[in-house]
Amino acid sequence: MNIQQKVFVVTGAGGGIGSELVYALLQKGATVAAVDLRQEALDALKSTDEGTLSRHALDISDSKAVAALPSSIIKTHGHVDAIINCAGIIQPFVKVNDLGFEAIEKVMNINFYGTLRMTKAFLPHLLKQPEAYVVNFSSMGGFLPVPGQSVYGASKAAVKLLTEALYAELLGTNVHVSVVFPGATATDITKNSGVKAPSAPSNDGKTPSFPMLSAKEAAAIVVRGIEHNKPQIFTGKDSKLMNRLYRLNPVYATKFIATQMKSLLK
Repeated sequence: MNIQQKVFVVTGAGGGIGSELVYALLQKGATVAAVDLRQEALDALKSTDEGTLSRHALDISDSKAVAALPSSIIKTHGHVDAIINCAGIIQPFVKVNDLGFEAIEKVMNINFYGTLRMTKAFLPHLLKQPEAYVVNFSSMGGFLPVPGQSVYGASKAAVKLLTEALYAELLGTNVHVSVVFPGATATDITKNSGVKAPSAPSNDGKTPSFPMLSAKEAAAIVVRGIEHNKPQIFTGKDSKLMNRLYRLNPVYATKFIATQMKSLLK
């Protein structure tokens, strides 16, 4: 997709990969409707041309607010060419047996239903454009089981299969579809999720170690993937490696991750 002069909607735009996506798209000549729960985070976003950036504070788990969003953005920018569903939260680092349903429902409502609401709200408008795009963020936890993040992983696995099925449904149409699998990235997702971060396990020197990507680097990879209409976008060598490993030997990969996470769940 040629990004220049296209109108993008980006959720989770108030920080992390989301805000870096906003800046990367603006630099490519796009117009961006930035969506986030936090008005103060949206206010911190800057553009050299304020006409190319609008800010929309809402909760993507609020079905009525999401349903009203397309008309608001179209009123401001005239049309919408693409949506990037980047917003998401993690769960507390506990096992399923110790995870309350309030936390479970919150994760599912934001990660899966929020993504689904946004997709359904905007897809009728995207189908009217000469070329359009839907980008949904899954996770390494969406294809690889991670103890202590089981429900988060389930929500991202749901996003993965939803997006892949959407890709199949929209083959032959004007709408491209990509699913993103971010590797370890330096963001504030733990803080923004209201979750206490456990101490990271030390590397034993026998397992592969990859540098954590910056949010800016991850966003740049996603934007390049959009430009090349890639159905799957992996950000980070860890994401690529674990995808291959899990496909080749899912039992080994699961035990490997379980060992890595064991100290976090004590």
